[in-house]
This record gives sequence, C-alpha cells and structure tokens, in this order.
Amino acid sequence: MIVIVIIAVILAVILGFSLYNFWVLALFGAASVVVLLQTLMFFRIPQRDILIREEGIVSPADGRIVMIEEVEVNEYLKEKRLQVSIFMNMFNVHVNWYPCAGDIVYYKYHPGDKMVAWHPKSSEKNEHATVFLEHGKNIIGVKQIAGLIARRVICKARTGKQVLQCSELGIIKFGSRVDLLLPLDAKILVRKGQRVWGCETLIADLKE
Repeated sequence: MIVIVIIAVILAVILGFSLYNFWVLALFGAASVVVLLQTLMFFRIPQRDILIREEGIVSPADGRIVMIEEVEVNEYLKEKRLQVSIFMNMFNVHVNWYPCAGDIVYYKYHPGDKMVAWHPKSSEKNEHATVFLEHGKNIIGVKQIAGLIARRVICKARTGKQVLQCSELGIIKFGSRVDLLLPLDAKILVRKGQRVWGCETLIADLKE
C-alpha cells in the first residue's frame, strides 16, 4: 500500500511541475488526490463490534449478498453445499476475516482470469484462494475471488493452522467477492441483495 501511495504522490508532483495550464493542472491534481484517497479506502482496516457466535457463521467481508443457492463442490469436498456469495464494490473494505473458528484442513491458491466478480463462473475461472475449516462437526468453506480490476488475492491461511472467528483471513487487492460454502442444513439468515458487514453480520446458524 505504501508503494502505491508514494507513486500517486510522485505522479501528482511531476504533473504539477510539468503542466503550465492552471485548469489542466487542477484536473490532474484532483484526479491524483481521488486515486490516492480511493487506494487508502481499499486498504483501511476499520474498528468493528465483533460478533462471536460458536454455532454461527459471521460475514467474512463487507459488501452485498449476490447469490444464495445450492452448488456442487468439487474441491476438497465432493458434495452439494449452500453457497452464499458477497460482492465487494470499489468503496468497500477489502480485508477479509474468518467466518468461524476452527482448524484449517485445506488451503489452495488458484491463478486465473479477471472476469467480473458477479459472473457465476468467476468462482471457478478467476484467480482465487480456497480454504476449508473444520469447525466442530462441520466443514466450512471460504473462497476469496479476484474480479475485473482485482490484481491479487492475499490469503494468510495455511493447512494445519488454528484460527479464531473474525481473525484476519487476508485481503483481495482492488477486488471483489467472497464465497461461503456451508452445510445444506445451515439456516441462512440473510437474503439476496442485503448489505452485510464483516465481523458484524450473522450469515447463518449451524445445526448443533
């Protein structure tokens, strides 16, 4: 992030010294400030009223619910799951958190394409990281998915690592979507189109 901020400031200074037209200078200066502020917004880590629920799944990201449906999982698990997808727009925080506590039993990074994140195939075709957590009797899946303008998925997960609910999972730089893969008997508490907040919105209750 520091490198990006420095580059934005340098560009603004160079343009300021090289352009003599006041209005052109003002336009480029304003654009540079907007880019700088937007970059800072992407990487901010806000204070949250963390919601801890032993049998609950808390939102791993800020954004809007764009998909709630049954899917066939073919990575680590070979079974049907309830997929809840959260789309992060350019104004959302892009840090991601673990939706529950548990032991990481699977982690894999997948290079891929840069199609729009709301596309149904983006969870398979785009660059993404897949994590599965053993949470009591349940296995919970989380996918960080890059989008059209996302350039990199950063995931801190490693197989065998124990994590706490709402501890930091990673970040998607300038992107874009997080999928939850939940047991079919999970009680979904959100609806499509609903806005959710990382660490604060309860996404689902698990069957005890």
